[in-house]
Amino acid sequence: MVKIVNPFVTSGYVSPRYFCNREEESKYLMREITNGNNVALISARRMGKTGLIMHCFNKKEIKEHYNLFFIDIYATASLRDFVFALSKEIVEQLKPAGKKAIETFWATVKSLQTGISFDVAGVPSFNVRLGDIQSEETTLDEIFKYLHQSAKPCVIAIDEFQQINHYPEKNVEALLRTHIQHCNNARFIFAGSQRHVMDKIFTSASRPFYQSVSIQHLNSIQINDYVSFAMNHFNENDKKISAEIIQSAYNRFNGITWYVQKLLNSLFAMTTIGGECTLNMIDEAIENNVNSYKYTYSETLFRLPIKQKEVLVAIAKEGDAKAITSAKFIKKHRLSSSSSVQSALRGLLEKDFVTHEKGSYQVYDKFLAIWLNENY
Repeated sequence: MVKIVNPFVTSGYVSPRYFCNREEESKYLMREITNGNNVALISARRMGKTGLIMHCFNKKEIKEHYNLFFIDIYATASLRDFVFALSKEIVEQLKPAGKKAIETFWATVKSLQTGISFDVAGVPSFNVRLGDIQSEETTLDEIFKYLHQSAKPCVIAIDEFQQINHYPEKNVEALLRTHIQHCNNARFIFAGSQRHVMDKIFTSASRPFYQSVSIQHLNSIQINDYVSFAMNHFNENDKKISAEIIQSAYNRFNGITWYVQKLLNSLFAMTTIGGECTLNMIDEAIENNVNSYKYTYSETLFRLPIKQKEVLVAIAKEGDAKAITSAKFIKKHRLSSSSSVQSALRGLLEKDFVTHEKGSYQVYDKFLAIWLNENY
């Protein structure tokens, strides 16, 4: 069993011990995958999609029966980037299986042969550079041939899947849908955080992925589950915390998993062994976290166009901003015009500074929102 210093993990997945609940969500995702269905996993950013996927990948009934691959394509900008990320992940995950497994991949994905080598001990190395992919469609076709003939069925999780919507190539959705439709030996999890974009990809009748997946929306972990989870970890480490404090930490960030974890991580670190966490520690913990990013935030705002900066500050001041192109909103926040707000908003959405859910705009980074309110 993995043992770590602070049980409130804020980066990556460690083990079930440090993973809060999600029992029903895990059961649903595993049931869909093991019954041959692809899944679109949709939620707000930092709600815990990656953690849920890795938690399911860690389950015995999944990890013992499937080859498992996970790629985050948030930083990709083209189909070539996507193909590069996927091929690299497959090689990395096949390494523990030894030289024969890599050679099988190598023999199928011929366009990448020059980029895979073995040392004297037979340990493979992935030396492909982005420029080595001469025809991304050819390499993608070969990768899917490999997946189709793999000895074990495969599960491929693609995080921030909505990013393909920004690729310059116009046929990416159709291309992937065609390959996936004919690959009976692999199941796919399409995880995405821009709900309106993901919904369009999978629920619009005119789009290639229409009705091709089961859709799973991931919401906040129930507050009672978080109370039990946090109190148990504090108690096991000879520290005390009340349900009231955990509930306050949860409510300060609307139950968004990463922020709740981050705050509890700080509260745990601030509480001495044999000591008790107090309510006033919450404000101190938030202030410490916000201050740790203040130079980054200052630099970020300095680089933003003035109109985008003004709209971002206005949204932060509102907290939950609606009708932001209305005369009332523009007057209240001393903005210039409806058209300039719309233009600035497009830029902020593209850069992921703000999110748009059910007609409401919010600053994506909750610590940034606090910093803006304190400084503007």
